[in-house]
Amino acid sequence: MGSYSDGASTLSGTPDIDWDARAAVFDDEPDHGLRDPEVRRAWAARLRSWLPERPGDLLDLGCGTGSLSLLASEQGHRVTGVDLSPAMLRQARAELAGRDAVFLTGDAAAPPVDGQRFDAVLVRHVLWVLPDPARALRHWRELLRPGGRLVLVEGVWGTVAPVGIPAGRLTALLAPVAGGVRVERLSDDPALWGREVADERYAVVATPG
Repeated sequence: MGSYSDGASTLSGTPDIDWDARAAVFDDEPDHGLRDPEVRRAWAARLRSWLPERPGDLLDLGCGTGSLSLLASEQGHRVTGVDLSPAMLRQARAELAGRDAVFLTGDAAAPPVDGQRFDAVLVRHVLWVLPDPARALRHWRELLRPGGRLVLVEGVWGTVAPVGIPAGRLTALLAPVAGGVRVERLSDDPALWGREVADERYAVVATPG
């Protein structure tokens, strides 16, 4: 759910951000609401290349208003979304009404899934604000079925006081839990963001060893 855009932070789990109050305008960002058809197509294509080819069970952590959950559902996946904000989740449930999807209020670092296992865990713009990202990665790895994968979309945002997690640091954190790691640069694809961007944005697809 968290992201950093145009110098203003919207960080998942940050105590001074009222996520319920922001829910009504959260989707105004092109890569949040995916309202522009070109942006939506761009994210759908990337998501199809990151997730398992065969439809399966997807855990979307920090799912926000459910824009990526909806794309995954349209591609045949069964979705469980987790977010801290009840207002965000109300929008997600409305967006995916009638689909094979469930949304739970909870912490992305310790999702309330009661031992359920998934074919993929998707996390966008959340890991870098967690107090112990290494611990979160270890926990998420335990939520995967054999052959499952972690799909992590992260970056470093801003120029004056950049914040985020560089790809090199994330791949180092993944080393103890992943057998295969693929990094995909996203900064040079303006269709994903609705504009040109100059900062570091990337996706990592990791498969446990």
